[in-house]
Amino acid sequence: MLYCKRLVVYLSSVVILSSLTACANSPTAKNWENSLAADSRLQNNPAILGANQSPQTTPQPQPTVQLPADFPSYIPIYPNSQLQEVIPGADGQSTARWQSIDPSNFITSFYRSQFGANNWQIVQQPSEDTGTFEARRNNLLVRVTIQPKSVTNATPNQSQTSTELRIDYSPNGVAFASPIPSTDTTPTPNPTSTTNSEVASNIPQPGSPDFIGPVLPDNNSAPTSTPTPTNTLPSTATNTQTAQQFSDVSKAPQQLQRYIQDLGTLGVLTVNSNNQAKSSNTGLFEPNKVITRREYARWLVAANNAMYTNNPAKQIRTVSETAQPAFSDVPKTNPDFAFIQGLAEAGIIPSTLSGDSTEVLFRPDAPLTREQLLLWKLPLDTRAALPAANLEAVKQTWGFQDAGKIDSRALRAVLADFQNGEQSNIRRVFGFTTLFQPKRTVTRAEAAAALWYFGTQGDGISAADVLKGKT
Repeated sequence: MLYCKRLVVYLSSVVILSSLTACANSPTAKNWENSLAADSRLQNNPAILGANQSPQTTPQPQPTVQLPADFPSYIPIYPNSQLQEVIPGADGQSTARWQSIDPSNFITSFYRSQFGANNWQIVQQPSEDTGTFEARRNNLLVRVTIQPKSVTNATPNQSQTSTELRIDYSPNGVAFASPIPSTDTTPTPNPTSTTNSEVASNIPQPGSPDFIGPVLPDNNSAPTSTPTPTNTLPSTATNTQTAQQFSDVSKAPQQLQRYIQDLGTLGVLTVNSNNQAKSSNTGLFEPNKVITRREYARWLVAANNAMYTNNPAKQIRTVSETAQPAFSDVPKTNPDFAFIQGLAEAGIIPSTLSGDSTEVLFRPDAPLTREQLLLWKLPLDTRAALPAANLEAVKQTWGFQDAGKIDSRALRAVLADFQNGEQSNIRRVFGFTTLFQPKRTVTRAEAAAALWYFGTQGDGISAADVLKGKT
């Protein structure tokens, strides 16, 4: 029985296959084939299958930040950086901020090279591999701040660190009032919840390069008494000067005006007691007036001690009542005796105390010359013995056509000043020149420019640094 059923099924299949083969080319077969074919619409429209398809959105391009049309073209821009934003400011000052994946020391080296090669006057050098430059060219003041940043939630292919590059520029040469706040959005801790140890850790301590202010006595130690000197320098040699505002600074060369303003704010551009009332009433600096030797001696001591108010080891010390005058024309009754005598006893100016038997007269009212300005200032910049120098060495370094007219003693100061690079007094005061004119008199504005910075390139302090610390 089972065999018969299988035979019937087999015979039925043969009949059907035969029918299909016979009708393969018939219209009926074609219709059947088409009905069984896949729907071609499924290839172009998958939604027909009923799948839950999310709508497709076209990404919108992000707006590109561009520099304003008035951005000075000669401000160097680090190549491997992307502009993030431009912030207009007051008085024509503006800020542009870039981001770079390069290390901060690479960017610092780039700007040090660019400023040095393109006739920029370096006003402030960064103290380390990173920090802040301030440079001036023509009437443009630029501040470049280079700050390493950490990247949070970085993607697998993204660098863990980046560098923020911020350029503040002032087309009118107006000094920046204060640093532009950082764009870091890290919340500031609540002062009420900050412990005393946390506060102390954030405040620069004595010995730190950022510390500004007198060293306060330890409350836990026994009080000590400081002997009062029998004779001290006048108050103009300390850091208690009164800020001075001069009404005729605009008469000075534009490149020197900032130096006068900063030193005036420090209160070191003083006059002697005989002319104090006159100066206070008129408010005149007389920048183009020739400065006398006594005035420069007074400013030199006052400026040095104001720069190093927290470093007694670098201050010019006072003189005692029993000091014998180093110069016969500067007796103890001279109003500038304390300054001139202090410089002589420190060996800053030539005198019989330093072994120069011919220097018995100081000539306080004689005009100061360029070579004298260098000879007195450089020991306070280098804080070391001046190098040996000869005429040929000065010619090869500075290229002065009139090097042969420089006094043999001043040659050492001129050569040492060349080693200060962009912070040299000659470059800051006189700009680019192939004639030193050593016997030419110095103006009050030029003297102020020389006293605005003490130290060597990369290791010094300016009046602007002191003012920022005060603020």
